[in-house]
Order: sequence, then C-alpha cells, then structure tokens
Amino acid sequence: MEQKNIVLTGMPGAGKSTVGVVLAKKLGFAFLDSDLVIQSREGKLLHEIIEEQGVEKFWSIEEAANLSIDARRTVIATGGSVIYGGRAMEHLGRSGIIVYLQLSCEEIARRLGDLNERGVTLREGQTLEMLYEERVPLYEQYAHITMDCERLSIREIVEEIVRKVR
Repeated sequence: MEQKNIVLTGMPGAGKSTVGVVLAKKLGFAFLDSDLVIQSREGKLLHEIIEEQGVEKFWSIEEAANLSIDARRTVIATGGSVIYGGRAMEHLGRSGIIVYLQLSCEEIARRLGDLNERGVTLREGQTLEMLYEERVPLYEQYAHITMDCERLSIREIVEEIVRKVR
C-alpha cells in the first residue's frame, strides 16, 4: 500500500476516532485526531472555543489546524465540521484517501446525546436533522470512499476500509 494517509470524515458520533485508532493499529500507521490538534493549538476545549468565538470563527480555526497537518502513513480522524473548510479538504485529499463514515441521522442522534458537550457546531435554531441534511452532500462531495457503517461493528468497518483502500 502506498504512503497515503487515510482521512476519516463524517458526522459527530460516526466513530471517526474509535475506528481511526483501530484502523491505524491494523495498518501500522500513526493516528492523529484533528480535534486534538485544534485543542492543542488553541489551549482550550472545542466547546469552549465555540462558546467564546462562535461557530464561524471556530470553522476558520479548524481549517487552519487541518491545513497545518503534514503527515504520512497516518490515519486522521477529522472533526465533523471539517467539510466547511474547502482548502483544508483539498489539502487532506491530496495527501490521503478520504473515507466518509456514513450513518443515518437516527443512529447519529442516538449516539450523540448532549450536542453542546460534544462540541457540535450548531447555528442558532439549527437542529441535528438540519445539520445532517446540510453536511451529507459535502461529505459525499469530498469522499474518495463512502463507507456505510449502519449495523456494522468497529472491526467490520475497519476490515472493509482496509479492503477498499488496498
């Protein structure tokens, strides 16, 4: 397999970080969580940044953090709002295979619980369903591979991704 990264995208709660760690171990790759890159650069938790700076400013901070990623043979778990940063998505797509972890809105809602605690960037008056409808076309637009994760275990998702990227 070539030295490309594997970049996981998808809604919050889709399992990007969990799948990412297992996938990295399986492939012998490094693992990087872009949310942790943001927190490290800003010295704050995601929800604190969003509360203090607002959603749009958070997205520009997120895009800058993603543009700063220079990795090889790394599984990168991105934040759910990464797809609002077109330049960052192009950057990640040049150095890696973008895999969209697809789940139904119902399954995302079940997994998420408290959205604010998760650092989910909802605009004023926006529901999870509205966010889902807005983001899905963007995830699909940037994805090299779309992985239907509904009713699959972590192990099954990892096996399928490995099969598709080889």
